[in-house]
Amino acid sequence: MYIQNQISPTHLKDSLIRFWELSGQKIELIRKEYDVTKGSPVFTKNGKYTTRGWTEWTQGFQFGGEIIQFDATGEKAYLETGRESTLKLMAPHITHIGVHDHGFNNVSTYGALRRLYTEGKIDSCDWERSFYDLALKCTGAVQAMRWTKTACGSGFVYSFNGPHSLFVDTIRSMRALALSHMLGHTLFTEHDEQISLLERMLSHIDATARYSVYYGEERDSYDEWGRTVHESIFNINDGYYRCPSSQQGYSPFTTWTRGLAWAMCGFAEQLEFIELIEDRELESSGGRQHIEAFMIKAAKATCDFYIENTSRDGIPYWDTGAPDLPKLGDYRSTDADPFNDHEPVDSSAAAIAAQGLLRLGRYLSERNQDEDGMKYLQAGLTVCRTLLGEPYLSTDKEHQGLLLHSVYHRPNGWDHIPAGRKIPCNESSMWGDYHMRELALYLWRIVGNETYYTFFNGITTPVSS
Repeated sequence: MYIQNQISPTHLKDSLIRFWELSGQKIELIRKEYDVTKGSPVFTKNGKYTTRGWTEWTQGFQFGGEIIQFDATGEKAYLETGRESTLKLMAPHITHIGVHDHGFNNVSTYGALRRLYTEGKIDSCDWERSFYDLALKCTGAVQAMRWTKTACGSGFVYSFNGPHSLFVDTIRSMRALALSHMLGHTLFTEHDEQISLLERMLSHIDATARYSVYYGEERDSYDEWGRTVHESIFNINDGYYRCPSSQQGYSPFTTWTRGLAWAMCGFAEQLEFIELIEDRELESSGGRQHIEAFMIKAAKATCDFYIENTSRDGIPYWDTGAPDLPKLGDYRSTDADPFNDHEPVDSSAAAIAAQGLLRLGRYLSERNQDEDGMKYLQAGLTVCRTLLGEPYLSTDKEHQGLLLHSVYHRPNGWDHIPAGRKIPCNESSMWGDYHMRELALYLWRIVGNETYYTFFNGITTPVSS
C-alpha cells in the first residue's frame, strides 16, 4: 500500500456527507424490496440481497446499520425501524448456542441502542434500558459457554465447526463478553461455579494472538510477520494445538484477508477496552503489562502484513495466496482492479481493516509512539478515501448494496459472477455494508468533534451485579 500522509479526517467530510445520503437510500430500498420470509439478507446477486442458510450471523448487521444511520444523521425513522426490529426479532440471537457470532448480532443492535441512550442521543424508559442490559448480559454468557480448554491451561470460544476449532473471526465477538462483564455479569455453571467473563475473553484473545497470528518466529515453513490463519485446529482430548486450517481462505498456509482484517480490528478495539479495567482485575490473566504486550504485538503484526500485502490504494484481494494472483503482476504497486479476470478483491475486508488501522494508530499516538501511530492512522485514512469513492461506493439507485466488490465464500463458489465476467465483482454483503457504516461513523464523529466512538461508550467501570 502507498500510504497517503496528507489526508486528515476533515478532508473526507464531503465524501462522508455523500456516503450517508447513499446509505439511507440503500436502507430504504432493502426495506421496500427485500422479502423477509426468505431469512436474513446476506449478500447480493445482480444488486438484490439474497440469503444463504449457513449460520444466522447477518441480521444484526441489517438492523445495526439502521441504528448507525440514525446515530450519524439524527433521522428518527432509522432509529424507529432499527429499534423495533431489534425488540421484535433479535431475541433468538441472544440465546443462540450454535454460533460464535454474538458480538456481531447483539452488540450491533442491543449494544448500539444501549450506547445511544447512555450518550444521551435517544430517550429510553427504565424498563427498556434494563432490557438492553439484560440482553447484553445474557449474550456474553451464552457466547462464553462455547469453551474449549487448551493444554496450557487456557482456552478459547470455539467456532460453529465444533470444539476443535478456533476461528480468527471470533475475536470481534469478544465485545459481547466485554459488555456483559462491565454490566456486572458472571457466568454460573455446574455446582454454582462462577466463571469470569473477563478472564474468558482475555484467554480467547491470547489464544488468537498465539495460534491465529504468525510472527516470523519459525513456527512453520510459511511463517511470516503478521500472517494470519482462518482456523486453528486442536485435539479436544488433550487440548494440544495440532495444525492450521481454513474455511474461507485459499489454504491454511495463505492469508484470507477478511480474517486478517477481523484480527486487526479486534485487537485494536480490545486494546482500547482494557484501559477501562483496573489492574487488579487483570492479575489473574497475567497482568496489564503482559496482556498489553501480546495484544500490541498482534495488532502491529497484522496491520503491518496488511500494509505490505495490499494494493497501492489499500484494497486487498480476497487471499494473499490466491492461485491466480501472479497473473496480475505486481498487484501491490498498482491500485486494485475489481474488474480483472483472475482474482476478486474484498472490499469488506478493507472496511474492517481500516477501522483497525485507525484505532491502533490513535492508541499508539496517545502513548507517544508517534511514528508507528502516524503510519497506521494514515494507512487507515488511505483505505477510507478509496472506499468512499467509486468503484467501491454504490451509486446505482437500483442496487441494494452500499459497498461494492465484497466477497463471501470464494472456495465454495457462493459469490455471484456477473454475465460477461470471469470472477465475482460488483456485489455487496451485509457485513461489508455494516462495517462501512461503522467506519464512516467512526470518522464522522471525529469530524464533528463528537464523543469518540467505541462499542463500550457509556460504560466506565464494572457495574455490581
